[in-house]
Amino acid sequence: MKNVSTKTLIVALISLIIYSCAKVPLTGRRQMKLLPESDLVAMSLTSYSQFLDTSQVVTSGNYKQMVSNAGMRISRAVESYLRTTGDSNLINNYKWEFNLVDDPTVNAWCMPGGKVVFYSGIMPICATETGVAVVMGHEIAHAIARHGNERMSHGLVQQLGGVALTVAIADKPAETQQLFQLAYGAGTQVGVMLPFSRKHESEADHMGIMFMAMAGYNPEEAPKFWDRMNALSGGARPPEFLSTHPNPSKRAAALAADMPEALKYYSQWLEENK
Repeated sequence: MKNVSTKTLIVALISLIIYSCAKVPLTGRRQMKLLPESDLVAMSLTSYSQFLDTSQVVTSGNYKQMVSNAGMRISRAVESYLRTTGDSNLINNYKWEFNLVDDPTVNAWCMPGGKVVFYSGIMPICATETGVAVVMGHEIAHAIARHGNERMSHGLVQQLGGVALTVAIADKPAETQQLFQLAYGAGTQVGVMLPFSRKHESEADHMGIMFMAMAGYNPEEAPKFWDRMNALSGGARPPEFLSTHPNPSKRAAALAADMPEALKYYSQWLEENK
């Protein structure tokens, strides 16, 4: 019992130290991140490759071009922003890829390392490249904010006693892999990321609208996309993409509150790209 108590205390102290130091870019929210991002990137590459190997990847067409264009523009804008804030280390191991797969699921995700996948089912709702940028900014925000790392860190504390990832991989490989799949989801039988918490979704909404504006996409289109997405459910079970998001009225209010800041980034882009 003594050993268990000591271990628990050590884990709690380490978690507290990390929690007090780690902050999310743009929002400044403090978070617990116990895991080296480089290790998560390595784990994600395996799941990502397996997913692509078992999916029908779209290699041409208007939708594919929209995904590629929005991905490249927003990733470059994010890289530029992180350089100005001194946070470039957050994407040291990133090698961006933007893929579209032929699947009717209404969803998209971004894994550690900058691996982004859109499903064809979400494209008619995006409608335009700016609509794609709304989703792209949101998903890239999840990765930049380390939301998966945060969820997996909490999982390690709760399920594995907070052991280091290297120890967990060596001693409990099955449990560690399960936690990774719960945190990121891609690579499971349907390849769909499991829902983030409402806190994470709201944070990704806020960061995402800023990222799309930094890349020169009009942020005023963001509420219109979410209106289309929310209308899709028709009062029935919402699409996977909306499963844990805040309700539509709260989202609209949050986007309205974010708009002045987002429009400043957009105006700055317009000025720099005359």
